[in-house]
Amino acid sequence: MTDLLLGLALGAGAIFLANLGLIRFARTSAKQAAATVALVTVGLYVPYGILRWPGGDVFALYLAIYLLTSLACGMALDARASGRGLHWGPAAIGGFFILVAVVGAVFVAVAERGLSPTLLRWLLPEAQTHHEVSSKFPGVVARDFHQKEALYNQYLQQMERQRQRGWRIQKGWLTEPVAGKPAVFRVAARTRADEPLSGATVTGRFLRPSTSALDIGFTLAQQAPGVYEAALTLPAAGSWDLVLQIRQGDELHEISASTTVGDGKGR
Repeated sequence: MTDLLLGLALGAGAIFLANLGLIRFARTSAKQAAATVALVTVGLYVPYGILRWPGGDVFALYLAIYLLTSLACGMALDARASGRGLHWGPAAIGGFFILVAVVGAVFVAVAERGLSPTLLRWLLPEAQTHHEVSSKFPGVVARDFHQKEALYNQYLQQMERQRQRGWRIQKGWLTEPVAGKPAVFRVAARTRADEPLSGATVTGRFLRPSTSALDIGFTLAQQAPGVYEAALTLPAAGSWDLVLQIRQGDELHEISASTTVGDGKGR
């Protein structure tokens, strides 16, 4: 959170100083200085942002704040130079967009890094249990087929082939999973003809909805014909999403599900 807001503050400060420098030393008008600085900002930041891509939301926030800062400098310094004062209409419109951009920046920073411990204690109620409270939400993307039409069409075709193939998959824990303790996860796979699906590669990921930093990938080993197992340890109690893939040759079978992990403390 601090890095994002610091970068926005430093960039906005540099834009303000650049506007003052052009007006004082280059003897340009405030409007010309604002336009020049805005064009230079776009020319410098866009290539930099593409090369060091921070994500579309962060990229848009940086660009919006920087351009709005230059616009505000142009309006304020022009009004000061003319001695007329800044009209309330442009000031209100500019202030509204600046407020929206700043609030958006704060939301993105909190989602990516969470609140500071001080703000966390001040804004959120004290936890009734000993579970760790997290205020960040970087998001979980199990599959990105919805982002592009071609990938989405491939996904639909895959689901249709999967339906026609008719594999029967049973999955689950052999014992109740508890956070921080290993538990055996088993997958039993059979063909449409009710024969064990042997020699397959069974992999997957358990995804934590609140933060992708806790995601766990795994590979199951075949213990008997069509039966695959592994001892897995999930680090936190609560809800987890599962993406399971079973491959045999060129055939792929994918399943998504969810599970709940206990804290081992009972009621």
